Amino acid sequence: MSSSPLAAPDSVPASGDRRRHPAPAHLVFFHGPMDCGKSTLALQVDHNQSRQGRHGLLLTQGDRSGTPQISSRVGLHREALELDPGTDVRLLVRDRWAAGHRVDYLIVDEAQFLSGEQVEQLAELVDESHVDVYAFGLTTDFRTRLFPGTQRLFELADDVQRVQVEVLCWCGLPGLLNARVVGGAMVREGATVVVADTAPAPAPSTDSVERAGEPEGAAVRYQVLCRRHHVRGQLEPTPTGPGQLALR
Repeated sequence: MSSSPLAAPDSVPASGDRRRHPAPAHLVFFHGPMDCGKSTLALQVDHNQSRQGRHGLLLTQGDRSGTPQISSRVGLHREALELDPGTDVRLLVRDRWAAGHRVDYLIVDEAQFLSGEQVEQLAELVDESHVDVYAFGLTTDFRTRLFPGTQRLFELADDVQRVQVEVLCWCGLPGLLNARVVGGAMVREGATVVVADTAPAPAPSTDSVERAGEPEGAAVRYQVLCRRHHVRGQLEPTPTGPGQLALR
C-alpha cells in the first residue's frame, strides 16, 4: 500500500487511542537524601525505557548545574525541559502529541520542587492518558520537613521507593537528613529553596544568597547528616570525644 500524508500521525499514540486500547501505566516516586544517586537512577531508567523503543520526555526544575538538564554527580547528564511553578505538565505532553511526537513516559527529576497541582497533573496523565511517570526527588528539606511536591507524591504515587544507595554521615552512620550550611555553619531558617551543591567549596557565582536569616554573599552548600548530628548541628568531628580530654 502506498503511503499517504496521513500515515505519519497514525504512528503517534494520541490520548484517545490510549483510552480505547489502555496499557498499564504507573506513577512511581523514588526518594532519598542528597547524594543517594537519584539523578543517576533517573538517567538509567530513561536509558532502559528508550532501549525498548519507548519515547520519553525528560523534565527537571532547579538542577544543580543551573541549566535545563538532568545531571548526576558521577558525570552523566542529559538535556531536559525546565519546569516552573506555572507549567501545566499535561499541556507539555499534549503539545508533543500535537506535533506528531510519541510520549510513552516522563522522567521528572528534582520532583520535590513540583507543586501539589503539578503532581495531580502527573497522576492524571497516568490515569487518563496511560503515560508512565517516574519521579525522583528529595525526601525532606533542610528543616527536616517534607517538600510540598514530595508530600503529594507520597499521597498519590502508585509505588514509592527509597533509593537504596546508602549515604553516610561523617560519623559513619546512615545519612538521612539534608543540612544547609551557610558560611561554614548549619542553619535552620531561611528560604525553602536555595539551589546549591554538596561540594565543600562551591563556586561563588552559584552559591551566594541574601535571604532572611542568611548572611549576604555567604557560601551555601548542603551536607547529609545522620539524625543525631543534624539535631546537634555538628558538621564534623570535634577535638574532644567521649572519654577524652580537651586538647589545648
